Amino acid sequence: MPSPTVAVNTDIFIVILSAAAGAAISSVLACLPGLHVYNLLGLMVIGLHALTVRGVPVSAESLIPFTVGMVVGYSMLNTIPSVLLAAPDESALFTVLPGQKYLMIGRGYEAVLITSAGGLIGLFLLVLTLGMFGPRALPAAKAVFQPHSHWILWCVIAFMLLSEWPKGGRFGQGGWAKFLDAWRSTGAGLLTFLLAGFLGFILLYRSPIPVESAFQNLMPAFTGLFTIPWLLINIVSRVEIPEQQPGLSGRLDKNTLAKGVLAGCMGGGFAAFFPGVTGGVGGLLAGHATAVRDDRVFLISQGTSKLVYYVGALLLLFVPGLGTTRGGAAWMMKGLYVPHSSRDYFMALAAAALAGAVSFLLVGPLARGTI
Repeated sequence: MPSPTVAVNTDIFIVILSAAAGAAISSVLACLPGLHVYNLLGLMVIGLHALTVRGVPVSAESLIPFTVGMVVGYSMLNTIPSVLLAAPDESALFTVLPGQKYLMIGRGYEAVLITSAGGLIGLFLLVLTLGMFGPRALPAAKAVFQPHSHWILWCVIAFMLLSEWPKGGRFGQGGWAKFLDAWRSTGAGLLTFLLAGFLGFILLYRSPIPVESAFQNLMPAFTGLFTIPWLLINIVSRVEIPEQQPGLSGRLDKNTLAKGVLAGCMGGGFAAFFPGVTGGVGGLLAGHATAVRDDRVFLISQGTSKLVYYVGALLLLFVPGLGTTRGGAAWMMKGLYVPHSSRDYFMALAAAALAGAVSFLLVGPLARGTI
């Protein structure tokens, strides 16, 4: 019979290996435009269910770190296709405009590094904050905010719709032509909002997905297909991309980092904690709240926001006494294993920290390879 010390050392080795493997695999696959980490996790869940049916055990020491590592790796490295290939997911959508500007002046590699630096700092603050205050502060915050979540979400919806306020029709002859021109953008926004809500009702109450794959119903619909319009436009337009310069054109000062990280933590944390709010919406709210205008600050904030959103939503599943499930990764994880102790919580935090280090070290080589 092995001694307890040997068993503990073996568990630690499995945790380290699983977190590093998940981060490395997800980091490489994140460079493929349109391949979302939720697609990968969905396939993983199907495979693990098949194994458990056949009596093959799956330990928490391998499942938890590997899942956390995959989410961290994707959150860090999906910056590469967002900037260099203009194929972002919803949470990274707002990096496209500054990222494209950097790309077209030969500084796309710099934009990737700046955004990834924001993600790394956001991960550090997330792990530090959750490790020190999570089990005490978050259950209390949930008890305070949960009775008011309905009007908070309605305020978010109202802000999104009001941000589509008529932008045209300021000059010219009055009449229906001017009215229709003014409401063209707003009408498209309202129609998109209503159709998306209608699709949500269909998926929740009349889902076409078979019962054996019903857990997939909790994921965003059409995950990964968001890249197709961008890629088709890139192919048709045949834009000439200039040669990209390696490295940074200047140092990132403390004020730039602080402003970007503050905005990103606000947006990503809000999106991770409140149901129905995604990383893109959180980043939009944070950008307006902090009046982010500088391109570098904006890229840092978006890198922080999407990493805090994806990883934070998954880590909330492990917080003792919280009982909150946010995001597709947490829902799929819960179908395989339900965390039940603080050991799982700190294992997930350690895996996130290790995966962040591994994935950040891969940013430079994979960005240069994509270029």
